[in-house]
Amino acid sequence: MLGFLLLLGEPKVSVPILQVDGLTHFYGLRNGCSDVSFSVNEGEVVCIVGESGSGKSTVLAACAGKLKATGSISYADRLGAERDVLSLDEVQCRRLQRTEWGFVTQNPRDGLRMGVSAGANVAERIMESGVRHYGSLRSAATMWLERVEISADRIDDLPSHFSGGMQQRLQLARTLAPGPRLVFLDEPTGGLDVSVQAKLLDLVRRLVHELGLAAVVVTHDLGVARLLADQLLVMQHGQIVESGLTDRVLDDPHHKYTQLLVTSVVTP
Repeated sequence: MLGFLLLLGEPKVSVPILQVDGLTHFYGLRNGCSDVSFSVNEGEVVCIVGESGSGKSTVLAACAGKLKATGSISYADRLGAERDVLSLDEVQCRRLQRTEWGFVTQNPRDGLRMGVSAGANVAERIMESGVRHYGSLRSAATMWLERVEISADRIDDLPSHFSGGMQQRLQLARTLAPGPRLVFLDEPTGGLDVSVQAKLLDLVRRLVHELGLAAVVVTHDLGVARLLADQLLVMQHGQIVESGLTDRVLDDPHHKYTQLLVTSVVTP
C-alpha cells in the first residue's frame, strides 16, 4: 500500500496565480496602502472595495506593475515560474502586460487607441501573439467584437463614434483578445448609466467564467462586487479591515466600517 502511495506521489498543492504580502506604499508622507496581503487563485475574482482614498487603486496599480512599492507581489506565470513583480524591470513588466495580463481602465479612452478603427484596436493586440495574416487578424477581430456584443459592421468605425458603454466593451475585447490569464479592472462600470452598467457586468461575468480568468477588480459599488467577486477585500485608510467570501462579508459584516458601507451610511 505504501509503495502504491509513493507511486502516486505527493498531492498537488494549488499555488495562487497572484500572492501579495505586506504591500506598502506612501505618497510622500501620505499612506497609500499599508501591510496589504491577499492571494488570487486561478479562475478566481477578487474584488477590492472602499471609499475614495481607501487605497484600493494603489493596490491595483502595484499588482499590475504600474507602481513600485515595498513588500512582495509574486505572480505564477504561464510556465509555472514565480515572478517577483516588484523586481521586474520596465521591459519585463511590459512583456507580461502584453501577454499574460490585461488591464481595463475606468475611462475606456485611456485603454483604447482613439485614432484607429475598432477592428484595429483589437487586431493590433492579437498581432503581439505572432499573427500577421490580414484575413486572420480581421476574422479574429470580428469574432471578438461580436463576443462583446458589438456588431461586426462597426469594425471599421472609430471608437469616438461609439457610446461610452460600447467603448468599454471594445476595451474588453482589446484586453482579452491576446488571451491573458490575469486581468485587472479599475472601476469598469464607473460613469455609465445604470442600465448600461447592468449589461456590461453581465458581459464581464460571462467572459471571466468562459475564459477561466483570474481577476482583481476595484470598485466602490457593492452591487458590482456581489455580482462579480468570489472573494471580497474591504479597505479603509490604506489597510484591509475585512476579507472573506463575498456573500459572507456583505450579508454578515463584522467590521464596523464594512457595516457602514453595507448599510450605505458611508457613501463611497
